[in-house]
Amino acid sequence: MATTVREPAQIEDRRVADYSGNGGRRNLVPAEGDLRALQERPPAPAKTGMWVAFAAITMSFAALTSALVVRQGTALDWQHITLPPILYFNTLVLLASSFTLELARRRLAYARIFERQTAEPIVWLVITLSLGLLFVAGQYDAWLQLKSQGLYLATNPSSSFFYVFTGVHAAHVFGGLCGLIYVISKLRRSVLRKSTFAAAAQYWHFMDVLWLYLLFVLWTKL
Repeated sequence: MATTVREPAQIEDRRVADYSGNGGRRNLVPAEGDLRALQERPPAPAKTGMWVAFAAITMSFAALTSALVVRQGTALDWQHITLPPILYFNTLVLLASSFTLELARRRLAYARIFERQTAEPIVWLVITLSLGLLFVAGQYDAWLQLKSQGLYLATNPSSSFFYVFTGVHAAHVFGGLCGLIYVISKLRRSVLRKSTFAAAAQYWHFMDVLWLYLLFVLWTKL
């Protein structure tokens, strides 16, 4: 009796070929040249690393705050100082930089959704960078104002803490400025990852919140 041999079922290859011609879905800019400056899902390690950095910075300033409180309570040579008025202007500048950074994020999301090339996100990022530089310059001017009053790093404990608090914070802000420069350079080439932009934005906003805390501590304790 003849037997019928059936051909094995054809298994469809689920590996979808990339039709963009750019080496797979990992690339951010398709062959058509439309703007895809952000990936959809940031890698988890980026978020984890940023939270670790936030925890380390928070613990550092918490330790400095604790040292300030203890030193003030035990020092016989503690002298209260008047904070330079420019610190309040610097606060407004830093808050404005967070606002412009959010505008850049929204404009970038709009451009990505509609796949349109636009220079607006870069413009707002450059404004954010400029405001950050203005903040650092304002902090330096605050140090000059203290020096003009004869208050230096080793003059008394209160002036020492002022220089340490503002100096360490300014150093962290400088790190955020480097991050903004990196983001702008990546965005100009349309290779900016979502995780990179999110990390830079979160760090910058964290510097804002940290400065508000430090200003409160300096105003109440010094």
